[in-house]
Amino acid sequence: MSNEAIAGIKVLVIDDSNTIRRSAEIFLKQGGHTVLLAEDGFDALSKVNDHDPDLIFCDILMPRLDGYQTCAIIKRNAKFADVPVIMLSSKDGLFDKARGRMVGSEDYLTKPFTKDQLLQAVAQHRPARA
Repeated sequence: MSNEAIAGIKVLVIDDSNTIRRSAEIFLKQGGHTVLLAEDGFDALSKVNDHDPDLIFCDILMPRLDGYQTCAIIKRNAKFADVPVIMLSSKDGLFDKARGRMVGSEDYLTKPFTKDQLLQAVAQHRPARA
């Protein structure tokens, strides 16, 4: 089996910062993954529905629909309840981590993240079906 077959999963990155979206996209593509980008929760919900991602990175602080609300909506849908969601935040707070777990997120990554941190999170949480 080639590395490509093992590595490549479909990852959705939800963040209102163009810089964060672009750096995550570059890092994930270098890791052999397919990348989908969304700039807010509403954009993300339609992309989750249309593209069925294997893993989701979701920023907490976003306009209109924040990361907690977005994660909760995704997790309430039986079709996507098993898709791992990793929260992204510029704050490394215990409260944020706890609140993320309450809405169903699997993990928490503090921004700015490195390529290694991002790819390690993918490796750790990649679903068995991928």
